[in-house]
Amino acid sequence: MAAIKKAGSLNLFGLLAASGLVLFNPLNAQAQLPGITQPANTTTTPINQNQILTGKIKSDIIPAEQLMSQGRYAEAEEMFRELLVNNPADLAATVGLGTALAKQFKLDGADDMLDRVLKSDPNNALAFAGKANVILNRLQSSSGTIRDNRDSYLRQAEDYARRATALAPASGEAHFTLGQVYKEQGRTEDAAQELRTAVSLDPQHSQALSTLGTIKLDQGSLAEAAENFKRAINISSSNSTAHFGLGSVYLRQGQVDDAIKELNTSLYQFPNSWPVRMALGDAYAQQGNQVAAIKEYQLSILIKPENAQPYLKIADIRESRSDLELALADLRSGLSQIPYDIELRQRIAEICLKLEKADDAIKGFRTILQMSPNNPQAVKGLSQGLYIKAQKAAVGALLASNDYEAALKSLDEAIKLSPDDFELRLAQAKLMSLAGAKPDLSKMGDPQNNGEKLAYAEALMAQGEFQKATDMMKTVVASVNDPKQAFAVADVAMLNKDLDNAEAAYKKAITLSGAPERAQRGLDEVARLRKASKDDVIVADELFKKNQLDGAVDRYRHAVSTNPTLADARLGLAKSLEKMQKANSTMLMESAEQYHNYMALNPNQPIKEAEKMRQNIAKLRDKAAKLAEKESKNKRG
Repeated sequence: MAAIKKAGSLNLFGLLAASGLVLFNPLNAQAQLPGITQPANTTTTPINQNQILTGKIKSDIIPAEQLMSQGRYAEAEEMFRELLVNNPADLAATVGLGTALAKQFKLDGADDMLDRVLKSDPNNALAFAGKANVILNRLQSSSGTIRDNRDSYLRQAEDYARRATALAPASGEAHFTLGQVYKEQGRTEDAAQELRTAVSLDPQHSQALSTLGTIKLDQGSLAEAAENFKRAINISSSNSTAHFGLGSVYLRQGQVDDAIKELNTSLYQFPNSWPVRMALGDAYAQQGNQVAAIKEYQLSILIKPENAQPYLKIADIRESRSDLELALADLRSGLSQIPYDIELRQRIAEICLKLEKADDAIKGFRTILQMSPNNPQAVKGLSQGLYIKAQKAAVGALLASNDYEAALKSLDEAIKLSPDDFELRLAQAKLMSLAGAKPDLSKMGDPQNNGEKLAYAEALMAQGEFQKATDMMKTVVASVNDPKQAFAVADVAMLNKDLDNAEAAYKKAITLSGAPERAQRGLDEVARLRKASKDDVIVADELFKKNQLDGAVDRYRHAVSTNPTLADARLGLAKSLEKMQKANSTMLMESAEQYHNYMALNPNQPIKEAEKMRQNIAKLRDKAAKLAEKESKNKRG
């Protein structure tokens, strides 16, 4: 999994570079927002075209300005305050203090200082740059109001930054601020140009270099990114963003130890950085230190609980240990913070499927479809949930439910939008098989990748083509070449209770140097399910002999849902349904289908027995059809 991962449109670096800091202080970020208006009395006077404004401050505070460009904001703040004690009317020191406060997320104090400057000097370029920085830093707040008005805030920030560059075209800080705004707006090329201009005007601007490095990192230009980060660190070793960026480069390059060193340096400088905690979690996960990884992800959550990624990554680790219930608990904790996050909801529903909590999974997928109509993954998941439910309950009850019709409708609509989605069409075929329809899968074309082959195998299994399904799964198992792929295939096989191929995939993972403990847990679960299904058949056989048919049907169904290829369970279920008193058309049709499945699983029957069973299947289907017609007439009255 990528070391730096996007959550929706949110980029980790985008949250950092906007301020030139890695620090995120939720207390400051939650400060009361000012209205998005211009400061009072800031009507800009015409600029003298013969005058070049640099934005540089007078010589007695040049040391403080240098501290600012190096990212040493707390030290700069202290120096500016000392200057203001000596001369409260010093506008240069006032704007410097306001900017230093803005960089440290002391946003209300920054606004007050910068508005004071603009009241006296409406053409102060650095004050406008500072105002833009205040807005950029407010955007890192967890406030829903701020997030909802993000575009408006960015437009105002751009207006302030443009004023700054117009008033002081030779100011590196002004161009740096405009570059930050462009980056937040997704205008990376414009941002990079402004940042390069900032560095050319002020070669000691460490933050401009580190922000330029984040852009190169996002673009995958690791060498250029590393060069910019190293230059930034050489200028200012306290530049936390640069250490974070360099650590992220090392992480992508597989230099995990070097990455952890840089990330820890960044964290030492700013302990409240949730993106650094996330990256450290990724680094420890790559090392196989899952305990340390979970700890870092949890610390990231404490700082920014509305970020979905740490919940998902903790769930990845829990799931790799087969701790599905714990994974589910962590994901639900995240959902309480971010109820509109579809990725969290999708993952929760998928884990419910693996836990065979079919009703919870169906509910989850339906909720996703309400939030995101025709979502292909949710449609596929819904069909899978219904199929699993059908294995454990009477198919007739499911077919009569609103869930079944709603799922078929959702599949139809999704296929219209994505007619080339092979897996959607296979999901439709699989669901239709529950009603006895068997679309010709061969007319859909051949699966082209492992994902399509897995879906194809599921559809074949649903149609009772057990040998073809097994053969398809075998080709997938044979093709995987790394442990992660092998475990993924094994998990899909386990979800479908294809125990033979699940066992083969777990063993393949071991040969590929996969986690032996996880593989052994999987193999143990395969063995447990095989034994449980056989035990169910033994109990069901006894109930059948005693003519306790309802109980027998329940136990045979459970055996089939646990191990669909157990022939004796199929045969027992067929006999029990056929023998039921007052059997309706659905029961008789299902009995015929189970006899058919038994024959598919037991192809070596004696010829006479096979022919006798085929005749019985034909009689059951004919009887079911006549009974269905009679039931329909009675229903119409």
